[in-house]
Amino acid sequence: MIYVQLRKSTTENADADGARLFDPIDTADARPEQRVVSLLEGGLLRSSSTFPYFFLVALEAGSPLRALLLLASFPIVWILTHILQCRDADIRLYAFVTFAGLRDAAVRCVARAVLPKAFLDDVHRGVHRVFATCDRRYVVTSLPRVMVESFAKSFLETEHVLGSELHVTRGGWYTGLVRGIPRGRERYRAVKELNSPDIGIGSDSFAELCKKAYIVRDHDGDGEQAKISAPPLIFHDGRLVHRPTPLWALTILLWLPFAIPLAITRILLGICLPKRVALPVEHLLGVSVRVRGRLPPRIFQPSQRGVLFVLSHRTLLDPVFISFVMGQAVAAVTYSLSRVSELFSPIRTARLTRCKDRDARSMTRLLAQGHLAVCPEGTTCRQPCLLRFSALFAELTDTIVPVSLATTMPVFHGTSARGWKCLDFLFFFMNPAVRYEMEFLEQLPPDQTCGGGGRSSHDVANHVQRLIADAMGYQCTTLTRKDKYRVLAGNDGIVTSKNPNLGL
Repeated sequence: MIYVQLRKSTTENADADGARLFDPIDTADARPEQRVVSLLEGGLLRSSSTFPYFFLVALEAGSPLRALLLLASFPIVWILTHILQCRDADIRLYAFVTFAGLRDAAVRCVARAVLPKAFLDDVHRGVHRVFATCDRRYVVTSLPRVMVESFAKSFLETEHVLGSELHVTRGGWYTGLVRGIPRGRERYRAVKELNSPDIGIGSDSFAELCKKAYIVRDHDGDGEQAKISAPPLIFHDGRLVHRPTPLWALTILLWLPFAIPLAITRILLGICLPKRVALPVEHLLGVSVRVRGRLPPRIFQPSQRGVLFVLSHRTLLDPVFISFVMGQAVAAVTYSLSRVSELFSPIRTARLTRCKDRDARSMTRLLAQGHLAVCPEGTTCRQPCLLRFSALFAELTDTIVPVSLATTMPVFHGTSARGWKCLDFLFFFMNPAVRYEMEFLEQLPPDQTCGGGGRSSHDVANHVQRLIADAMGYQCTTLTRKDKYRVLAGNDGIVTSKNPNLGL
């Protein structure tokens, strides 16, 4: 539980033995006009461990080797901090291993695209309730400020972050050296500069300066994930599904020697085996597919016009699994696909050019030859949301079948906005077990299409988006591919010949 210390006078805050009195947090009365300062680790976050966030930066902005070195340093840090009582040893050693030799731009990109999800997964709901009530909010953390600032200002709506500072060369490279770690007296001085905030959350040192102090004693009953009143997290990046604690990071490391051969085996079987045979064999290797709804009839004549499958986009393998379920090849159109993924694709793919007339001709030609799968969102989204649907598909045919898709990946994400797109399918199949759930909805009635019902293509696209969202329990948004890449990669997601790996 969390207890609140009301600092009114010395006598009111001490019993006969001089011990401080604490009241339950339920009795706290935080108001919007108040100022609040909170410690991040062990305050706003349930865990006081900083390892997961350094590990994510080392892996995403650095390399797997750097992440391995950071994991190897964990026992050393534990001995220095818990046995030898070396203050700040964890931050200094972790920071050096993580940041030395990294570019400032790469770290800021990871802090914006990857770390917010890890922080939000560990937010303490009770502490945040008090923190979010106040209009003026401050965060104190021993983590480097560059790691926390984007999350704190975007999701906690914090006015200022007091954190450690990293040394950066004039060329924008980190040396790994840290200064100004706000712990002990440094933290006391940092909070004192805020001129006695109304509420302090975190440790006993705050009680000396704040009118009220919330002190986190333990986390009983905090197992549920936090639901905070902040801007929703729709876009996030990074290969790891869960926040990497030291034990989880070690588990991933031990799994890798088995994961890579397993992934290669799954990929080769999917390429070599016939479509109707591949799915049962893949099921034996941990790739399960659950299908609901009525499938359209198969095509047996090359000249027979096909059905247009409109998919919610979860991974680049969406059309491939549609083909496996249908038992025959289903062509797919993509805005971008890495050359490696295109080479290993067991189905026919065609690239979209963002030229409406040219893309319409290409899709019409494929429909004349058989079934076609299209993802109108233009890019993947990991959260239970659907991005805005492009309306081009609605102008091509009235034979439209919406398909809702959902995936479950326990260890690795099979999508990336910043990483190498050519490795997406490999990471997907490196999971111990993966699950695809798809539901074939009813074909659109003629009166709800452009040709038969005279509806506009935008109305049809929005209607299909709502049908899929309702089937999945997802939320419709007006966000686009450009919005996603501006958040995660700092660009508009424009694919050029010089950067073919930028994609789904």
